[in-house]
Amino acid sequence: MAAPPPPIRSDVLVVGSGIAGSAAALEAADRGLSVTILRRGSRRDEAASAWAQGGIVSRGENDTAELLEQDILATGAGLSWPPAVALLAREGPGLVDRFLVDRVGVSFDKEADGKRSYGLEAAHSSRRILHVGDATGHAIMEGLLARLADHPNVTVVSPRTAIDLLTFPHHATDPLAVYEPARCYGVYALDPERGVVEPYVARATVLATGGIGQVYLNTTNPPGARGDGIAMAHRAGARVVNAQFVQFHPTALDMPGHTKPLISEALRGEGARLLTPQGQPFMHRYDPERAELAPRDLVARAIFTEMLANDWPHALLDIGSVLPAERIRERFPGIHAACLARGIDITAQPIPVVPAAHYACGGVLVDGHGRSTLAGLYAVGEVACTGLHGANRLASTSLLEGLVWGIRAAHHVAGLPADPVPPDSSFPAWDDSGLIYDADPALVQGDLQTLRTLMWHYVGLIRSGFRLTRAINELRQLGLSIEAFYRQARLTDALIGLRNAALTGMIVASAAHRDPVSRGCHYREDTPATGPGTPLAGLARHVR
Repeated sequence: MAAPPPPIRSDVLVVGSGIAGSAAALEAADRGLSVTILRRGSRRDEAASAWAQGGIVSRGENDTAELLEQDILATGAGLSWPPAVALLAREGPGLVDRFLVDRVGVSFDKEADGKRSYGLEAAHSSRRILHVGDATGHAIMEGLLARLADHPNVTVVSPRTAIDLLTFPHHATDPLAVYEPARCYGVYALDPERGVVEPYVARATVLATGGIGQVYLNTTNPPGARGDGIAMAHRAGARVVNAQFVQFHPTALDMPGHTKPLISEALRGEGARLLTPQGQPFMHRYDPERAELAPRDLVARAIFTEMLANDWPHALLDIGSVLPAERIRERFPGIHAACLARGIDITAQPIPVVPAAHYACGGVLVDGHGRSTLAGLYAVGEVACTGLHGANRLASTSLLEGLVWGIRAAHHVAGLPADPVPPDSSFPAWDDSGLIYDADPALVQGDLQTLRTLMWHYVGLIRSGFRLTRAINELRQLGLSIEAFYRQARLTDALIGLRNAALTGMIVASAAHRDPVSRGCHYREDTPATGPGTPLAGLARHVR
């Protein structure tokens, strides 16, 4: 029998490679630390950051940190953590210049006079969104990945799927470790090509695994957004908070499949209007003052409500009658090309759109340095809950949050004393001796489809106590079946993802069931709306 693989060591282990994980890795490497990055796949666009269209918040010409704070707090519906909001508003725009522009080399769009071009999005009080056409995330990630590929202190390993956090005392070979405080020392990760599980050990582990959209029937998230990080952290004992606040983007392209292309909010910022299939506007009935520029949660529920009430397959988004065709092609080349490939010319035709799961406002609870409640474990990006978003995320703040907390986490790790990591003999090899079945893809896909359907109908845009109770009962039985399946089947990426998605679904449903208050993007039709920034009265009338 071959000897088990020894732990693979580095100063910092980053699980994920979106803007948050990549910024943390690059900053830590620049400070002289050895960094290992685990990527689930080999595609450069596998992280949701690369899919971000609208842009990244900076500071506009007539803008201030205080105005940005006010907009974030208003959208967060009274649950945003003021210290986190202040931190982002004051540090974020400067980091865009110093890190993304100067270090990474991102070139944001400019106007004809050479000044920066700032976009406007819903619930922002001024133009402050920097963009690179409608592919801002792609441009940022191309720059980050190029810098990481050239860095001598960075090792990128792919494909690897993290299975579980490697924690003491749970995984310690020394039984006396049970008396020590819990600590994370890395992860166990599957090499799917060889079928081998390897331990990766580090002084600090940074979770940057992204979101949870794939637990829903419709999502704008990439295939890897299965809640892997949240599930792993939860199993290890780290606190997960605000999981009930799942933001649904109002406008995803209506097309077959779970993953749907995002139709950026920036279109509505440039004047695009939402219409019924018959061509009539309807958003004025839900928010007379802001209409299409109301917060995302309200716009998404308005579309969903109209679809249910009138049996529509989708709503329509019209930009062609608002902007000249040349300007549309110039400002939104990616969206124009994506729609044209599906037979829709957005310069002349409205876009069929549906709401889709887009962003998890909650996650692994962290402080201003990205530290979780489990020693040795950091979390950055969408997997984390910094408190910034509260009950609802302000548009285009997610990339900036990932950048700020990724860099701050790296700063904190670089300042830690070089405490010794236990020797190799302290970390047990992965035991797969009891696995007797191959992971049947039909069972994996069937269970995942059941999970997605449950989450969409019972824990989706409009919730109630009855729906959530039903969801928890059915998710509990589904979770038990999946866990039994997992304990007997040989590991695959899909099986690991299914297990994590099932646990994440239960975490979200349970958090939603415990929270009787309608606030932000947690909307319950059986309780009154509350909290600042939640103008839901008009919506409630239509729901009834």
